[in-house]
Amino acid sequence: MVSNRIIFPFFAGLRFSLSGILERVTFVLQGRELGPIQLGWIRQLIATHPEWSRRRLSQALCEGWNWRNCAGQLKDIASRTLLLKLEQRGEIQLPKRRQTPVSRMRQTQTASYQGDVSPYTKVLAQAGPLLLTEVSQDRRQRQELAAALARFHYLGFGGTVGENLQYTVHDHAGRLLAGLVFGSAAWKCQDRDQFIGWTAPQRQKNLFLTTNNTRFLILPWVRVPHLASWTLAAVLRRLSPDWQLKYGHPIHLVETFVERDRFRGTAYRAANWVRAGATAGRTRQDRSWSLHRPVKEVYLYPLSAKFKQRLCV
Repeated sequence: MVSNRIIFPFFAGLRFSLSGILERVTFVLQGRELGPIQLGWIRQLIATHPEWSRRRLSQALCEGWNWRNCAGQLKDIASRTLLLKLEQRGEIQLPKRRQTPVSRMRQTQTASYQGDVSPYTKVLAQAGPLLLTEVSQDRRQRQELAAALARFHYLGFGGTVGENLQYTVHDHAGRLLAGLVFGSAAWKCQDRDQFIGWTAPQRQKNLFLTTNNTRFLILPWVRVPHLASWTLAAVLRRLSPDWQLKYGHPIHLVETFVERDRFRGTAYRAANWVRAGATAGRTRQDRSWSLHRPVKEVYLYPLSAKFKQRLCV
């Protein structure tokens, strides 16, 4: 019988049960299951190539696992996040940073908005034809949207991480009226998960087929009745095809969280979103109910009639 009082390097990532039987310990990070074999390979990769940067290490990890999105691109951001989390857990020791990371929040918020800020009051027909544009791959238009969100959205804007789409709405004269950002869906949301009916493994597998409307802004000087609901409806008609074009997979469900004390969710309800419930007013890190956060209404919009079948597989 192996004594559980002696720890050998070979047994890193293993533990002993009370009965003395050696058991494998596995856990999930960034949607990947990690155990002794995976951790041992990562440690060996770091030890064998001490000259590698964190970026090179992340790329090698993606290539070794063939970790790609549906468009065939390496999931470098997910890989870097996984490595950082492993280091925080004490599982690995990463090489020192070669560059100081730039705070995108600080960088975005210092950019000033250069657009026209004069009052804009029209009926919807007078503002049109409206131009809805996906701008995530257009640097100039993406920066215009980022500056507007950083300056005028109550949450500010620090950029995006992972898969995302970003939209702007301009009037016929080219003036920016509104903007939206879609990014990663919440890892867990009780009301959403009950609405879909998926299991935890199904959520882990298919969460990438959903997205969160993380930002929606009508510029504060714009007064155009029904512009918000028109914008939501127009975006939802093309959101899944645009996602397919950029990332190689569709989107079947969209979620958003509307702060109850600040907004009434009128635009989402007018655009036929479904109110699924409300958050509990705490963060996922809060286990003692001591960190109070604003309660948010949960709104959902299925993009396909068979969204449950496609997400519950």
